[in-house]
Amino acid sequence: MNRRQFTSALIALIAATVQAQVAQQSPRLVVNIAIDQLSSEYIEQFGPYFGTNGFKELMQNGTVYSNVSYPFSPVDRASAIASIMTGTTPYYNGIIGTGWLDKKTLRPISCVDDPTYPGVYTTEFSSPKSIRTSTITDELKVATQGKGLVYAIANEQDAAILSAGHDADGAFWKDTYNGGWCTTTYFMKSAPQWLDAFNQTSGKGKKTEFEQITELTNLAVLCIEQTGMGHDDVTDMLNITLDASVKKQKDKKNADWQANAIQTYINLDRQLADLIATIQSKVGRGNVLFLITGTGHQDIPLDDYVHHRVPTGSFYINRTANLLNLYLGALYGSDTYVRGCWRNHIYLNVELIEKKRLKLSEILQISQSFLLQCEGIINVHTSESLLTASDSKTDLIRNGFNTNVGGHLLIEVAPGWQLFNENTNEHYQINARTVNFPLIILGAGVKPQRIATPITVDRIAPTIATTIHIRAPNACAASPLF
Repeated sequence: MNRRQFTSALIALIAATVQAQVAQQSPRLVVNIAIDQLSSEYIEQFGPYFGTNGFKELMQNGTVYSNVSYPFSPVDRASAIASIMTGTTPYYNGIIGTGWLDKKTLRPISCVDDPTYPGVYTTEFSSPKSIRTSTITDELKVATQGKGLVYAIANEQDAAILSAGHDADGAFWKDTYNGGWCTTTYFMKSAPQWLDAFNQTSGKGKKTEFEQITELTNLAVLCIEQTGMGHDDVTDMLNITLDASVKKQKDKKNADWQANAIQTYINLDRQLADLIATIQSKVGRGNVLFLITGTGHQDIPLDDYVHHRVPTGSFYINRTANLLNLYLGALYGSDTYVRGCWRNHIYLNVELIEKKRLKLSEILQISQSFLLQCEGIINVHTSESLLTASDSKTDLIRNGFNTNVGGHLLIEVAPGWQLFNENTNEHYQINARTVNFPLIILGAGVKPQRIATPITVDRIAPTIATTIHIRAPNACAASPLF
């Protein structure tokens, strides 16, 4: 062998060694767990009730980011999960919430509604088409030429589909009506045999909260077993959504709600411990990377502020929209200028405004001035003014808005007030409280440490991408955590 041949062989050997080291460093399985309405305060408060292998092991042996937030407002389950998976905000990914008003039909729709794809074991039609960017799971599929397996499991339809992404192998959730596990033909034409068998053995009767979470985690483990996830050198990804919400029963005292909260977190603690231990035993402790975080919001029970002399009131968004329509009619001639409303969004009739040769910017400014005079409203944002926002609070609102699905007017209702929509039966209380929740990363060589530096959840996707050596999602501008 001459010198040139020796050099070429040496370079090839070094390249092969480096490539093997890179492949070896990547975990075989990434398990991304989003816990809806998770609270750091409750984790600390209920710590004495926990075992040694759930939250305590996560907090002691994982990298814990204790100061986590979402870079947009408002946040709910759907927008949170979409942000985690895309590494960006609703401004780019399009998921402003669990639903919105369809601008064509004027009907409220779910963020995963899609009439093109019927369900399997459900009558609901759905797909992830509303996600307007790639997700971390999509990039995994691209990087591995489809070889990396991707599945998502959640009790709720939107959580399962959004965490699966556009090119997943499957997404499973509980059907609202029959109680069985279902999917959509977008991912698979028919359910796998192991899901059929699971549905038959799990039963569809009413279950306790602990039985529900046990059933979900059992399905997650079964999915790993039956699909072979984590058993080769190509990284796979399993996305799971759990629930930490605490339901307040009618006519029950606060002490009962506290007891329910404790039990909810005890159930979570036990199931996390079992789930992590089981997956590690099947895939190998050093071959799996866990990421656990919250959705950054809480559905707080309606407070009876009236009896405690706390400022409050009732704001009727549908009545306000009707008044705005009458006001615009008085100025420009009677017609339907307001098409509808959803949550705190008001949708204008842009086609009519253009037909009348009116300026949309003028209508927006006039509408904004009129609405600011209504009791219970502290601010009104227009779809145009959000684009030129300069203060940090308005930046958050802009990041949570998307022009394709959002309204033309966004109303900020005073904290403590209750928003009603008699047309859609919406009723919720305005709450601007900060929800503290952690990001915990465990396994695959991650060092135990606690980090108080503030971070945002859009950094989760690029961190996963760096860890498994693929590209971050295509709208993700955030930097990885390590």
